[in-house]
Amino acid sequence: MGDPERLYVITGGPDGAERAPLDLVTMIVARDEPSPTVQPEQAAILRLCRAPLSVAEISAYLSLPFSVVTALLTELLATELVESRAPIVRAALPDRSLLEAVMHGLQKL
Repeated sequence: MGDPERLYVITGGPDGAERAPLDLVTMIVARDEPSPTVQPEQAAILRLCRAPLSVAEISAYLSLPFSVVTALLTELLATELVESRAPIVRAALPDRSLLEAVMHGLQKL
């Protein structure tokens, strides 16, 4: 983990701005390429998120705490360089006994 002074500089310090409502499984996808004006950490997020990644994955890849990543993502969301999506939930699988009953019924045909 980075030293506290570096993390303070990355996030811009406690400016009182409200952070985006992100959790560990929120999916982030880049909408644009990094411009020369974004911070290096934000540029790294934009390059990583060409394909959707969760906030937890971004935090792990960049070796930055979740709170720092959410601060960076809040700025990127405000400038519409990224978009957030709810995680894709797999449909519940049917009960195994139901599948076996269907299979046995088909075998009897």
